[in-house]
Order: sequence, then structure tokens, then C-alpha cells
Amino acid sequence: MKIVLSGVQTAMVAAWGHFMGDLEFVEIHHGSIFEVKCDAVVSPANSFGFMDGGLDALYIDYFGPEIQMRLRRVILDRHHGELLVGAAEIVETGHQQIPYLIAAPTMRVPMILKDSVNAYLAARAVLLLILHESFTVGERQGQPIAEVVQTVAFPGLGTGVGSIGFNTCAHQMRQAVNDMVLEQYRMPKSWAEASERHQLLYTDRPKRLQ
Repeated sequence: MKIVLSGVQTAMVAAWGHFMGDLEFVEIHHGSIFEVKCDAVVSPANSFGFMDGGLDALYIDYFGPEIQMRLRRVILDRHHGELLVGAAEIVETGHQQIPYLIAAPTMRVPMILKDSVNAYLAARAVLLLILHESFTVGERQGQPIAEVVQTVAFPGLGTGVGSIGFNTCAHQMRQAVNDMVLEQYRMPKSWAEASERHQLLYTDRPKRLQ
């Protein structure tokens, strides 16, 4: 799998360079995500498939309004009307240059994501979908997604409406890559370890949460 990290903000690109620049399968693109040659782009919006703001509005302009209807239909049919944070779904775009869109919500509804791990959860969901799932509808039904989506382009997850800091976003995305792509994940052995690992995704000063 090749991962392209695409952003127009210099600070986001710099953060990705710091946290992800050592990975040979990761490319960092300073510019529009539509300039990236890829098989799929990631939509990090909301659980209900509304695509009327931010980057998603640009996706609608690029792919056409059908992309929102297609995504919402899949969310209704396969996820009972709500794609939870930490889950992802793939839909066809009908566009030759970028044939797929992967929805991986960073938020249920528009909200500030301070002290959240939602960028990690969204990135993890995308990677798990590509690496381990198969298409469920269409001509490719039953075919592993990894055979088709070999290059995926990510924007900064949760850095728009969610206001996740660029360094926090890049750190959480790197942890998702470590856990899922580099297969470094291990289950925590205690609540204390789970709590500490959770907090270290957004702060360097973990504390007792209860």
C-alpha cells in the first residue's frame, strides 16, 4: 500500500514530514488532494454522510452530487443509518482519475475534537478497510479492496471543523500506521496502560481520567 498525505497548509505538511517522513511507502504532497494520482481519497467528515462543507463540499464539486447520495445509501443499508467514528466505508465515485472515496468519520456531528483520539480512529479504520476487507457491492463484490486500492490519499484528519492541531493529527495518523500497516499493535495489559496509551495520542502529560 502507498499512502499519500495531502494538504495545502504548510504547517500540516511540516507535521507530516516530522512524524511520517521516514516511511518509504508514504508520500507527502503540499497541494490539492485532487492533484494526487491515487485509487481512493479519504473523506473524514461525519457519521451521517452529509458532504456540504469543508473538503467534502469540494468532493461534491469534483465528483458530482451523486457521491453524497451513494455514500448515504451505503450508510443506511450497511450501517443502519450511522457510520460510527472508528469505522470506514468505500464507495465508487464514477470518476476515472480517482475511482473510489473512503468515508471515515472523525466526528458524529460537527464539533470540536479537543483531547480526542478521533484522527487515530479514522486513520485506523481506513487502513483496516483497505488491508482486510472486501467490496460488498458492485462488479467487484467479494474482491479484496487491497487488490484495487493500492494508493490512498489522506487529508489532515479532524484539522478543519474539528480543530485538531496539526502535530496531534500527524502523531495520531503515524500511530495508526504503526499499529495497522507496520503491525506493531498489541493489546494493553491493564486499564492503566490503556488509559496512558489513549492519552499519549493527544498529550504528553497523561493523568488519571476517573
